[in-house]
Amino acid sequence: MKKIIVSIACLLTFVACKQEKKETSEVTVEEVEVVQNEWEVLFDGTSLDQWKEFKTDGVSDAWKIEGDALVYTPPAEGEEKKNHDLVTKKEFTDFVLSLDWKISEAGNSGVFWGVSEDEQFGTGYQTGPEIQILDNDKHPDAKAGTTHQAGALYDMVSPAKEVTKPIGEWNTMVITVNHKEHVGSVTLNDTIMVTFPVANEEWNAMVAKSKFAGWEGFGKFTTGKIGLQDHGNVVAFRNIKIKQL
Repeated sequence: MKKIIVSIACLLTFVACKQEKKETSEVTVEEVEVVQNEWEVLFDGTSLDQWKEFKTDGVSDAWKIEGDALVYTPPAEGEEKKNHDLVTKKEFTDFVLSLDWKISEAGNSGVFWGVSEDEQFGTGYQTGPEIQILDNDKHPDAKAGTTHQAGALYDMVSPAKEVTKPIGEWNTMVITVNHKEHVGSVTLNDTIMVTFPVANEEWNAMVAKSKFAGWEGFGKFTTGKIGLQDHGNVVAFRNIKIKQL
């Protein structure tokens, strides 16, 4: 009788150990999946550690942290004229990018993706497709067609409607780019503004009908940097975060 009891006890212990190992393995897989889909903070109002100016190693005084915002102010007249596009230090391929922006009166700016810092390119604009940031009421670019208005995939896809907040108020924008599924989209203030093809023949045809037709390198880098545009006007950003897909 003792031998039987001992055997049963050993069997129960063995089964329990196997079950424990199985549960531990399942928890580990779930934890890995959570990590892969986490938001990565690019700017939270405390530092510019994730950023640098295009083809430089640092950030000039044109970009400053004011409260919880990252603010670009054009250099004063008479100072050296140069481009101050800001780009991430890291490169991204498939992602969801979320940020708030606020444009100055009659101002113009934008957000790029797929930016290359190869020596042949002088600005982020030459390679990175742009989601437009604009004062739709007072900047002349808004009169050049709806593909130049806030929320547009610049010069290619018009925004669905006008949902920008009054000048001086924050707008929340979410940009999704997924090369695996060949699709991208922009949401502005909780409204889907544009959807567009990515990295396929439809994309190529769309570029061919735009001002970027024939631009070597434009929209060609599936992996590249996120950029914030210096267009010569005051613009502010905050709560910048990205999630890789």
